[in-house]
Amino acid sequence: MLRRSFVKAVPLAGGLTFCKSSLANFINDSIENKGPASDREYWSTLLYKIAHPVLSNLSRNTLKKQMPLEKAPGYSLKAEKVSHLEAFGRTVCGVAPWLALPHDDSAEGKKRKELLRFCQEGMTNAVNPSSPDYLNFRSEAQPLVDAAHLCQGLLRAYDVLWTPLDNTTKQRFLLELKQLRRITPAYNNWVLFAAMVEAFLLKAGDDYEPYRILMGIRKIQEWYKGDGWYADGPDFALDYYNSYVIHSMLADILQVGKDRGLAGKEELELAFKRMQRYSVLLERLISPEGTYPAIGRSMPYRTAAFQPLSHLALLHRLPPELPGPQVRSAVTAVMKRIFEAKGTFDQHGWLKIGICGSQWEVADSYTSTGSLYICTEGFLALGLPPDDPFWSEPGREWTSQLVWSGKPVKNDHASHY
Repeated sequence: MLRRSFVKAVPLAGGLTFCKSSLANFINDSIENKGPASDREYWSTLLYKIAHPVLSNLSRNTLKKQMPLEKAPGYSLKAEKVSHLEAFGRTVCGVAPWLALPHDDSAEGKKRKELLRFCQEGMTNAVNPSSPDYLNFRSEAQPLVDAAHLCQGLLRAYDVLWTPLDNTTKQRFLLELKQLRRITPAYNNWVLFAAMVEAFLLKAGDDYEPYRILMGIRKIQEWYKGDGWYADGPDFALDYYNSYVIHSMLADILQVGKDRGLAGKEELELAFKRMQRYSVLLERLISPEGTYPAIGRSMPYRTAAFQPLSHLALLHRLPPELPGPQVRSAVTAVMKRIFEAKGTFDQHGWLKIGICGSQWEVADSYTSTGSLYICTEGFLALGLPPDDPFWSEPGREWTSQLVWSGKPVKNDHASHY
């Protein structure tokens, strides 16, 4: 039974109305009270809960009005100028493969159809200079980061997120992207952001700068340290930036480069082999209880730490030692530990800063509300249809469960790619 704590009705996009708190109650009931019928229902209901406030508000031109701007202690940016694009770009980056699935009349399909409409309407508002939610691409350096995440999302669902847009919106967006060349990327994973923007321009058939693409690719390749790990710049630091950005963005850029004759198939295959090795290690970091080491910067990015596992599953490129149902079970356990913790969402459904609940002090000087929506990157495998073995086969114990219950488990050896 759904709780009936509804109050005054408020209008939503498309002429719909919801009573205040009814949407949040519906979603919470789906996850907490009824319990999902499957891991897929859990993932899809949760992703809808995370993405809905961002995408629905931008579609109505109320994102700047409604989104809170929680900031880290010692926050060093201008949240009112950067956090809204952060929220939109990062949400699209993670939700895109799910939205690219063919429409159906299932409960999940209706959620996808709604979010797809919100994305398309939001994209129009985001680049319309007359819109209250016109997003900032034109000042500060941070927009390079989140425009790149938005471009990556558009590449992941090009035919449903980019192709149907009207020509005016497309031209406005392409113009915003090209003026980002004013920003010199930092000498770390930011070289991939500059490369991703140009890779999208290449894919869209617009003018692009090959040097920024090739520079991003070459520097990341140069910073490879071995056994699946890249350094985030000249010096190595033990954190999750291989997950948040490096492996997946490099692979997506190389895919565009290969398709357009700017990179070779061998480079792309090598990137995937390294991502596969990294993912083997990543899966082994998930404890039997669904926790993982809280190390390095940007820990409030939460499930973005597991983007490579979900990305490889989406592409049917998981290594043989990582069966899809095993990965699904492990990542589902992590999701439950993170998103069911008290304080993870505020009373209106917006994410709060933290890893497990509200933990303000764990933030970095660049962390604000919008930053948190990169967590959607952990949900990429929702782009697989429900009958894919990743979803349809029974779940399996993951490596640490096998180890710490005394069951047979294979050994582990370093990769030399």
